[in-house]
Amino acid sequence: MVRERANEVIRALNGGRPGGTLAYMTENTDGLSPLHRRVAAEAAGTFVLVLGVIGTAVFGAGFDEGKGGLNVGFLGVALALGLSVFVGASVFGPVSGGHFNPAVTIGLAVARRFAWREVPAYVVAQVVGGALASSLLVAIAGSLSDVGAASTGWGGLSPGGHGLPAAFLIETVTTCLLVAVVLGVTTFPTSNPPLVIGLTLTLVALVAIPVSNGSFNPARSIATAVYGGPEALGQLWMSVVAPVLGAVIAGAVYVVLGARVRKTATVAAPAPLGHRAAPTD
Repeated sequence: MVRERANEVIRALNGGRPGGTLAYMTENTDGLSPLHRRVAAEAAGTFVLVLGVIGTAVFGAGFDEGKGGLNVGFLGVALALGLSVFVGASVFGPVSGGHFNPAVTIGLAVARRFAWREVPAYVVAQVVGGALASSLLVAIAGSLSDVGAASTGWGGLSPGGHGLPAAFLIETVTTCLLVAVVLGVTTFPTSNPPLVIGLTLTLVALVAIPVSNGSFNPARSIATAVYGGPEALGQLWMSVVAPVLGAVIAGAVYVVLGARVRKTATVAAPAPLGHRAAPTD
């Protein structure tokens, strides 16, 4: 019964088509509107993400300069990112869809899989959730610079000393891949979409951390840049523009390919008798 109800709501949110979004609304039992509940879930999920990945970067990646084998390195940071998203999406995804990333939200809107009118509320919630997490880490570490050092960028902020073109390109391409995976696993649901998305983030982080310190997420970049001083704030635009650009590319490609797939399927495989075709936007 619960699964059937969830599938019905998923179809309703996806314009009558099966699959679609990770989100399925629960019944309103606390007096809040559905949007308020989703916004709260997005803030909480982004909090978990930033706490996990930046906390690992601050406390685990450079622990005691690696003495005693307790330094997790950037491999540990990449795993922390994937695990944080997996946990957050598993817990909060059923409420909000588990975006936790302004670029993902914008990419889904471009792909016509999310309402543009709700994008601002989601983005604000994500930025606030991330900032709360980094502020907590500052309180724990007792130092602004420790958290600020996890900021993303190029030159002095790039672990490998890469320049702006490399950092911009890696952030654009990896975010494009991330949003494409999100669109793929939510259009053709797998047995565990949060795990697939979490592993995707781990993969792209392993590639991008040496180049740009691995963002793919404007909320995560803002959360650390506010404590990173003039250099981090001056380079923040790249960590916002590049991921959004990658997300827009993925969303636009999805719209074009999705229309062609539906058209081909309609011509090659007519619907069975008695079947009412789902709307195609």
